[in-house]
Amino acid sequence: MHSAAPPSSILDQRVVAEWLREPDGSGHAMARMLAPLRRDDVIRPVIFVGTGTCGLGAGAAKTLTAIRSHLAAHAIDADVVEVGCIGLCSAEPIVEIQIPGRPRVMFPRVDAGGVPALLDAVLGGTIPDGALGQHPHDGNGWPGVRPLQDHPFFAPQTRWVLANCGLIDPGSMGEYLARDGYRAQAKALGTMTSQDVCGTVEESGLRGRGGGGFLTGRKWRFALTAPGDRKYLICNADEGDPGAFMDRAVIEGDPHRLLEGMAIAAYAIGATKAYVYIRAEYPLAIARLKTALSQAHEAGLLGHNILDSGFNLEIVIKQGAGAFVCGEETALIASIEGRRGMPKPRPPYPAVRGLFDKPTVINNVETLANVPQIVRLGADWFNSLGTASSKGTKVFALSGKVARTGLVEVAMGTSLRQIVFDIGGGPPDGRSFKAVQIGGPSGGCIPESHLDIDIDYESLKTVGAIMGSGGLVVMDDANCMVDVAKFFMDFIQRESCGKCIPCREGTRRLLEMLEAITRARRSEHGVQALERFRGIVNLERLAEVIKDTSLCGLGQTAPNPVLSTLRWFRDEYEAHVFERRCPAGVCKELLVYRIDQSRCTGCTACARKCPAEAIMGAPKSPHYIVPERCIGCGACLEACRFDAVVTE
Repeated sequence: MHSAAPPSSILDQRVVAEWLREPDGSGHAMARMLAPLRRDDVIRPVIFVGTGTCGLGAGAAKTLTAIRSHLAAHAIDADVVEVGCIGLCSAEPIVEIQIPGRPRVMFPRVDAGGVPALLDAVLGGTIPDGALGQHPHDGNGWPGVRPLQDHPFFAPQTRWVLANCGLIDPGSMGEYLARDGYRAQAKALGTMTSQDVCGTVEESGLRGRGGGGFLTGRKWRFALTAPGDRKYLICNADEGDPGAFMDRAVIEGDPHRLLEGMAIAAYAIGATKAYVYIRAEYPLAIARLKTALSQAHEAGLLGHNILDSGFNLEIVIKQGAGAFVCGEETALIASIEGRRGMPKPRPPYPAVRGLFDKPTVINNVETLANVPQIVRLGADWFNSLGTASSKGTKVFALSGKVARTGLVEVAMGTSLRQIVFDIGGGPPDGRSFKAVQIGGPSGGCIPESHLDIDIDYESLKTVGAIMGSGGLVVMDDANCMVDVAKFFMDFIQRESCGKCIPCREGTRRLLEMLEAITRARRSEHGVQALERFRGIVNLERLAEVIKDTSLCGLGQTAPNPVLSTLRWFRDEYEAHVFERRCPAGVCKELLVYRIDQSRCTGCTACARKCPAEAIMGAPKSPHYIVPERCIGCGACLEACRFDAVVTE
């Protein structure tokens, strides 16, 4: 069995520099070394295994072991390549197989037990049922297997940032070079000034993909022209939103793209040191990033006098402790400096006075991953796609109550309905769509009546949401929107840094109000019922006060889950408030338990489990529940084997 690692000469500084200086490099000896790494065709079978975090969580490590064991046991000459997540997380573990003269074919949910039959079939020239699709290929396609680009998950997508994810070995710099990697960096350092790079990125219309949506090139220009003997670049890979995993997947699947984007950005602003601020909960992403950093240094693409341009750059990985507030740029800066991550008032903005009081640019992973293609192909290429104010593509983490979860990249201007139903397949099990939560805890919930809205920075604001970093959580009719708001408020108040009173105390009061709304009358004592209604009266007002008076952007957007659910699902709030009823049956304290006497056999199991002795009835006769005694614990529901206990 052969290793997929490239020969060491590919990382030779002189060879790499010569290769990148040529317009296309086709006549260089490097081209012959890199051609096999594109795998347009192969000389022996290659088995690709998705070993991103999602794949490993689904059992890809066991699948990988089974593949290697099967190849060794049968003395099969084949390469095994670990790749990142291709996006379709719900189909993991994903295995792809390519044999000489045939295209690469993708197979979903391949566990260790299914490996022998799959390998025997494909290596024997047969494609078993269940293949997701085959990749484009100049040779003979597999009959009866659809092109992968026609799969409903992939067909509506435009994969620019994710172009290499799931296709290349993230541990191989050669595979990245074989797909035009680092050509943009060579172009920027060899033919463009810092002002030229800033101008190209600004002209492209690229806006920050971390949530703020500020023009990236303009931010860079502020830092470039700001006085300072030293400047810094920071990549924000903290990604603290629940349900968001875009940055992690990009780093795990294509780390060199991020490093190339960072090198170009640092050159554009005049920075000689850069940081990747990444949460310690991303060990695989950190490991692959460290490998890529080592390779880039060895190839002379980071470090001193990069490509003989006189430009120097050191990139340092800084691991964060997973504090949500450190996604805010001034808190992130404080954390890198070794202080507690807490925001501070602006101006001055970091582009003028940031890390160690020097001009600093902070961009997230997706923003920087867009940069190489913009520099290599030009501003017009990038801004030809999208809407009038939002150009290019956007990566979303699609999760929740949807058939096909995963990482999705679509052109700006694509509707939410296309993402949820065309790409994601809509809610499974015949459930009805209720809402999609976009933008993380600081975002908002959008109902079905507004699903046809085109995604861009401005349009989402009209329905009380924000782009955010790109989390998309789908909810169906089994979700309670009051409970959803309570979940996000619980997260936000726990993650508040506590520096300003509106966020620290206001979010706690909001959570207490939501908890009171979902509390049963039997759980209230003294004047709590009166306090409950007083809180309800002030709920919306308090949310607006927090929004208007909090110190940082996280505090200012903290009430969005409450405000957006109130705006679009007020009827659910009213049912909780006035009827003490949860229409979705989610809020346990508001559930009313009843025994369907037509199903009850009188087995007494429920009565024996009831801690409040609220269930009456003779043995072998239908039972009933005394409402005044019921404490709503649900023990009877768990004990009944005949589905006789129902909730209302």
